[in-house]
Amino acid sequence: MLCADITMFDYSKGSITVEEIRMQISGKSSVGFELVSEGNNVYSTFNPELNVPNPWQFVEATLEEVEKATQLATQAFTVYSELDGNDRSNFLLTIAALLKKNKTVLKETFCLESGLSSDRAITELNRTIWQLELFAKIAKDNSWRQIAIDTSNPNRQPTPKPDLRKMNIAIGPIAVFGSSNFPFAYSTIGGDTASALAVGCPVIVKSHPMHAGTGELVARIVIEAAQKTGMPEGVFSNLNAAGYTIGQHLVQHPAIKAVGFTGSIAGGRALFDLANQRKEPIPFFAEMGSTNPIIFLDDAFENDNLQHWVEKYTDSLLKDAGQFCTNPGLIIGLDTPYFHSFLAKAATTIANHPSYCMLHPTIQENYNRGKANAEKQNFVSILTTVKKQKANYAAQTILKTDAINFISNPELHHEVFGPFALAVVCQSVEEITEIITKLEGQLTGTLVGTNTTIEKNKVLVAALRNRVGRLILNGVPTGVEVCGAMQHGGPYPASTDSRFGAVGTHSVNRWTRPISYQNWPNSLLPIELKNENPLIVWREINGQFTQESL
Repeated sequence: MLCADITMFDYSKGSITVEEIRMQISGKSSVGFELVSEGNNVYSTFNPELNVPNPWQFVEATLEEVEKATQLATQAFTVYSELDGNDRSNFLLTIAALLKKNKTVLKETFCLESGLSSDRAITELNRTIWQLELFAKIAKDNSWRQIAIDTSNPNRQPTPKPDLRKMNIAIGPIAVFGSSNFPFAYSTIGGDTASALAVGCPVIVKSHPMHAGTGELVARIVIEAAQKTGMPEGVFSNLNAAGYTIGQHLVQHPAIKAVGFTGSIAGGRALFDLANQRKEPIPFFAEMGSTNPIIFLDDAFENDNLQHWVEKYTDSLLKDAGQFCTNPGLIIGLDTPYFHSFLAKAATTIANHPSYCMLHPTIQENYNRGKANAEKQNFVSILTTVKKQKANYAAQTILKTDAINFISNPELHHEVFGPFALAVVCQSVEEITEIITKLEGQLTGTLVGTNTTIEKNKVLVAALRNRVGRLILNGVPTGVEVCGAMQHGGPYPASTDSRFGAVGTHSVNRWTRPISYQNWPNSLLPIELKNENPLIVWREINGQFTQESL
């Protein structure tokens, strides 16, 4: 059965009504090319801006539907993983084109289910399209294969050297758990899904219940693209679920060979443990929590740039209610008049800044709970906190404590997801270094100061480097560039495997494994490893990178 076309309205007109969106959303899961809804449990998404449920419902997938999706994915893998890279590239580019075609309905549904602005929706959708185009290029050029060839030497003494040829191959069907805060870029067809599809892995998405309508519309675009480009059925499925059972079953299913997850530490750790308790443990790549420390050194505010840093920092902290995994929630500085002046001005700016709507009442409840827990800790003072303006709006807050209290109280180390910051006042760089060494793993760490001061504090720099995935100098952590040099991951609990990242071209490495061919005749080798190099790919041959043939 073909999925319903979501282009029945003229979305080029620039606007669409809620009723038109309601008519487009079936509330069903996509299992292969079929829309299914055999379950009995239903749920709705929520409009946090209006504080009302959205007028559409979703049927939670059944275990039988999970089984069907995994069967189809297994069958699809044998075909999809062997396709020419040009075919997978065309598939991804077709998804991107259909996203562009349907921008209006996707934008409006995104806003109704997240409380985020239209500008944010378009920015995120454009980023998603760009990611697809980037991974389409990778699929086409086969750079992800990382080919290495060492030719034989039968005359080597004391033993002959065999002919060895190694390349990466896809590992199998992938389960993806999308994030609450990025309905496009980190969800249904976000970076995890796009990177897996690029290298030949079918994907089963466990749709995020907070934006299931957005997820359904995107899923149907992916399936339409799969049908238009001749991809095998089962290359993509999208399963609705508000509870935990479907996700747990998916992670434990023997057909699933790896998992991509973006979300909370509690949720990620629970699924990570399930993945490792399987008879065949599988890689579980989770991006979870981070407070992203930003350290102001003693000359950070030279040249009268204190106001510059107040504006730069508070903009980063408060943007979209601070609902970013890279939100700078921990400020560390020395006990100097400049740092105290910075904190006072930042507190005033935060107090006067309009509040933002949070993604969902549950997100706001968790924020209020985490904020209240931090506020009640000993030796913590409130620099500013804003009263909640209306339902689901965040009360942005900045607190202050000292280094000794922070080091001794793990409760203050926890991420509070939202527009929340804790400032730690230290007596020396040695105290700052001790804080960093005691801090849990982070996605990012930022140093603010002159080159001279950075050069003088190599021990601190080394300590911070050991706790983070991205080391920033004189900047802010929000804003994650999608490119080869980006590392979006870090020591636990920032992610479950700090050797890999969830953003950029190298994120494809999560869904591959290397295989070596020893002493195979040229005629039987995969096309990528043949002497003639017909694909003209870059290969490491006897230690030298080249596109030449052997």
